Amino acid sequence: MTKLTVYFLCLPLVWLAFACDIGKTEPDGSTGLPPENPVNTEPDKELLDRVQRETFNYFWEYAHPTSGMTRERTNSGETVTSGGTGFGVQAIIVGVHRKFITRQEATERLLKLCNFLAPADRFHGVWPHWLNGSNGKVIPFSAKDNGGDVIETAFLINGLLTARAYFNGADAQETELRTKITQLWETVEWDWYASRGDNKLYWHWSPDYGWEMNMPIQGWNEGLIAYVLALASPTHAISPAVYQTSWIGSGFRSTQMLEGYQLEIGPPYGGPLFFAHYSFLSLDPRQMQDQYVNYWQHNVKHTLINRSYSIYLAPKAYGYFEQLWGLTASDDPFGYSAHSPTNDNGTVTPTAALSSFPYTPYYSIQVLRYLYGGFNGQMIGAYGPYDAYNKPRNWIGKDYLAIDQGPIVAMVENYRSGLLWGLFTNLPEIQAGLTKAGITKPVYETGFYLAIPEVRSGQFHMLKHPDADAYGIDVAVKEAGPMTLTVEMPDGTVMETLWNNESKASGQYQVNFGKTLSPGAYKLKLKTSTLNKELAVFLH
Repeated sequence: MTKLTVYFLCLPLVWLAFACDIGKTEPDGSTGLPPENPVNTEPDKELLDRVQRETFNYFWEYAHPTSGMTRERTNSGETVTSGGTGFGVQAIIVGVHRKFITRQEATERLLKLCNFLAPADRFHGVWPHWLNGSNGKVIPFSAKDNGGDVIETAFLINGLLTARAYFNGADAQETELRTKITQLWETVEWDWYASRGDNKLYWHWSPDYGWEMNMPIQGWNEGLIAYVLALASPTHAISPAVYQTSWIGSGFRSTQMLEGYQLEIGPPYGGPLFFAHYSFLSLDPRQMQDQYVNYWQHNVKHTLINRSYSIYLAPKAYGYFEQLWGLTASDDPFGYSAHSPTNDNGTVTPTAALSSFPYTPYYSIQVLRYLYGGFNGQMIGAYGPYDAYNKPRNWIGKDYLAIDQGPIVAMVENYRSGLLWGLFTNLPEIQAGLTKAGITKPVYETGFYLAIPEVRSGQFHMLKHPDADAYGIDVAVKEAGPMTLTVEMPDGTVMETLWNNESKASGQYQVNFGKTLSPGAYKLKLKTSTLNKELAVFLH
């Protein structure tokens, strides 16, 4: 059970009351879900622009006016969140990239944020989960959690370092911003939280309760980013032994065959889908392999398992189908829970599918179109999709949570451009941290290395990339040599020749194709003098 599960079950009843009292229904008691299940028909690019802009606005318009930090949720008043602010920083970067705001507006907002964070309550350099957005004083997250929170701080520093990489101008403001971010980063005492002599990194420390929370950060959960940063720190790094003892410990390795996909790590069914999102908002899983797992393949399979469970195994009364799936942490009619197939109560959470865009773009856009076209418009508000929907209870959770809206804008951008992944993962410090963890760039066999077909159909369903107006496929070449790459009909008719006996060096290639092809079933064929690789694809 993750901290999110434990804590939100233990929150004060007053807090739970306002978290639960957010479902709205029609006068007849229904949610207004029409039987014909209409979908939004905007062009993909316009629809993705819309959901990114709306979720971005939560972090831009609804930020705390004094500090610039992100409020925990709508109606949380003075309560701002460290981790959600880190997500918000990355949303601001996307906002500049997509021209929602100007670069100068973003720089000024981030300078205000850094100036607030520097004197705010910190505990051996680590910020608490919640702060008062006006005065920077800690707001306890639970009875004994009134000190430092390593995971929340990791999300915050992750966002700030990504901003430091993006705002690289030579002008005085951007130079000042980079300097302030570096100061904040270098004063986080990760090593203090691994100082108990047992080679474990702990989630919390409090000046009043010490280590009484007693929660080592053990995998597999959302905590990988904390270890990468703690290993990467130029001033307060933990040792690789802490990573191996604490993270690669109980609950990490677990080989499972689920819905036709094999997982090598993690809890049953992979856990809630935020495990595939929170650490990977700007940490590129395509570049990550260790002795245990390929992180891209794991996250894709985790997503496909979550989807397959929702559609095929969950109780039919829950109402999940191809255009409405995805279990992760969110509000529900009973409070808040880290939903997964093992504790499913009929609550589908939009951020689950939408934050999975890099992994399953076609399946994710099905959900996006339904959210923006179905429900008689009841699932969409000022800041994009509402938090959750539960058909058995005729309930829509019409609140917004920072940790649910943030991954949408960030992961949609990673699908579209890879912007955040490139900024953060390529930082020298982060590369050093990954190396200490034994995580390296994969060397793939020649073939379609990122494509994982859907088990039930045996096909790889492809969405035309909205910004290229073409389909894109990633091709690995392990041994250099002449290659032929074609797009063929199922009967072998060649529709496009992408490489015609071309000499290719070892490496990874992104290839666009199919601008004029009609939707339907095709085969991608990659041929060398010794290999013949084939991938069945369905173009949508």
